[in-house]
Amino acid sequence: MRKRSIAALAAAAFMLISVSGCAQEAAQSGGASETESAASNVQSAAQDSSQSDTQDSAPNGDTQQNEENMSEMTANDYAEKMGIGLNLGNTMEAYVADNCEKASYTWIPERGDNTPQDYETCWGAVVTTQEVIDGMKAEGFNTVRIPVFWGNMMKDDGSYTINEEYIGRVREIVDYCMNAGVYAVINIHHFDEFIIRRNDLESCKKIFNNLWTQIAEYFKDYSGRLIFEGFNEYLGGQQFNDSGVLTDMPEDEAFEMTNTLNQTFVDAVRATGGNNAERLLIVSGYWTNIDLTTTDKFIMPNDTAKDKLMVSVHYIDNAMFWSNQIGGQAWLDYIDDQCGKLKKKFTDNGIPVFVGETTAIYPSERFAGNALDEYDDSSKCLEYLLDTATDYGFIPVIWDTNDNMYSRTAYRIKSDSDREVIKEISDKLK
Repeated sequence: MRKRSIAALAAAAFMLISVSGCAQEAAQSGGASETESAASNVQSAAQDSSQSDTQDSAPNGDTQQNEENMSEMTANDYAEKMGIGLNLGNTMEAYVADNCEKASYTWIPERGDNTPQDYETCWGAVVTTQEVIDGMKAEGFNTVRIPVFWGNMMKDDGSYTINEEYIGRVREIVDYCMNAGVYAVINIHHFDEFIIRRNDLESCKKIFNNLWTQIAEYFKDYSGRLIFEGFNEYLGGQQFNDSGVLTDMPEDEAFEMTNTLNQTFVDAVRATGGNNAERLLIVSGYWTNIDLTTTDKFIMPNDTAKDKLMVSVHYIDNAMFWSNQIGGQAWLDYIDDQCGKLKKKFTDNGIPVFVGETTAIYPSERFAGNALDEYDDSSKCLEYLLDTATDYGFIPVIWDTNDNMYSRTAYRIKSDSDREVIKEISDKLK
């Protein structure tokens, strides 16, 4: 069995990308960085930039600034409030990825006029608006996960300085979330693959410390409604060998990378001070795979803040999806097993579980031939999974792309039965 979690395949399966010149997965890079100068440049841009075109937006804060006392809220307090989430998928994490699995892909190609919107729409998304996020809130989602590929518009000069316009566009979308009163989660998405594949551990530490210092400095004055998630699915992932072939790391080295980079993320954010000293942080599991992340080899980082960490995994019923056993007894048993492992390793020890990607739609071909009558369609299975996850106290965040489950032009969940499921569960969590 490959070390890589099937969850990564699940994420790719739901990307639904058909736009020429773009692809699902990311790639490689290398080099060290000048952390302080890069962070200073981006922070200056944040301070000098004008307000975004959203109503009541604030470049160095948000409209919910005083709603919560960050120093008093624990990760479990946040978990109770975050409810059900939705991913703004195939949007700010999109990039020109043709041939990105090859060692010859050494930097990110430019697209169009090299503007933030050129990349935001690269994988088929519409330009995100306040109405898109308001609609998510109205449909019952209280958390919006915003995956981000920070390498877009970045100069290939070894400094890993985030482009000012690009981080400004991320800020605009974060402000939409603040205005709507939902929690916003931003991460490093696919760019973690790009970096890990081409760098040893020490170089990865320097680069990710640099990136997270810039991001954290830029957003340091935002309230607790903004949450940082360190990485996506690639901690412990493959690296290019001397022949340019992607190769698995030995497991012990892969876990060392996972644990070390999670610690690097936490340390970098905390060092920036301000609200980041107490901000809720989400550390990523090994491949975000539940079986691997719940072993003794996965270690949560040390933190100067008390009770301010969550852990991220993906797709509770992933193996059942890809083996076409949805809706059967094996599916039910598998979900119970996966949730039990998460509860024993994390929940019972006071660490909330953030399920950063869960299935939006169950296609008919994924159902077991002996699916039970009460779980014989997509909405029924969605309800069971979300009910189970939230009963365990987890935060499930549905992986969604443009016009998949949620319409970003009609501002509503497309299926009436799915709408009813989300409403019932979100109402239950209030």
